[in-house]
Amino acid sequence: MLKILGRSSSINVRKVLWLCTELGIPFEQEQWGSEFRSTDAPEFLELNPNALVPVIRDGDFVLWESNTICRYLAASCCRTDLLPVEPRERALVEQWMDWQATELNNSWRHAFMALVRRSPAYMDAAAIEASVAGWNRHMGILEAQLTRTGAYAAGAGFTLADIVLGLSVNRWLMTPMSRPRLPAVEAYYERLGERQGYRSYGRNGTP
Repeated sequence: MLKILGRSSSINVRKVLWLCTELGIPFEQEQWGSEFRSTDAPEFLELNPNALVPVIRDGDFVLWESNTICRYLAASCCRTDLLPVEPRERALVEQWMDWQATELNNSWRHAFMALVRRSPAYMDAAAIEASVAGWNRHMGILEAQLTRTGAYAAGAGFTLADIVLGLSVNRWLMTPMSRPRLPAVEAYYERLGERQGYRSYGRNGTP
């Protein structure tokens, strides 16, 4: 059985948990990180030298990096609706997945650490303000894309891009900060909320 290593509160672990619900894959989860077992433990570092969650074990196959795990699981289940095989369609899905992991994530990191995690190392007011502004600007990019498609990030159909972005939208809406009204993002949030996996692991009260 597939094993997922990582704490349930992690935004990146929750991507994988949600996807497993979409795919109908049974799994066992081991809680690692924060208040659970330390990811600096030698047995975890043997699996992921970056000491980050999630990690999966599929038989004797070990894989880390949440978006790569999502691609692997979707491909293993031949779910071409989630990860197309046609090069251009697939590239659009992966473009938005990569944007989420790099541009969008980097924009919210300082604000999230200050406003949600309350980390003393992130309490500089100017840096928080700049991070909030950058986060809102990036969400405006998603708003424009969803306005164009009228449905999901890569087009009319639900894909892996929406799993990774759906977690980010939830975090944006749940962080106590000023934000513009983005009607297409709000409609997207409601649309994703119709999916059981998102209700369980995305829109579940955890930012």
